[in-house]
Amino acid sequence: MTSPSGGSDNRGSASEPQSLVCARCGTRANAPQPTWTCSVENGTRHYICDTCSRKNLRAIEGRLDSAWW
Repeated sequence: MTSPSGGSDNRGSASEPQSLVCARCGTRANAPQPTWTCSVENGTRHYICDTCSRKNLRAIEGRLDSAWW
């Protein structure tokens, strides 16, 4: 995964835990989850929980260029 050019991945100090919220259902997580999907849309990072990712897998795959298959 890469960050948009000129963007920063810093979201506060390292001592502050980052709370993630699923962009589709609102599920909260206290720390980054390895099974969640991260999407950058229009320069904004969106996180999708594993349940929503599974439910919408075909739509996610449909947006990928054929080179990713």
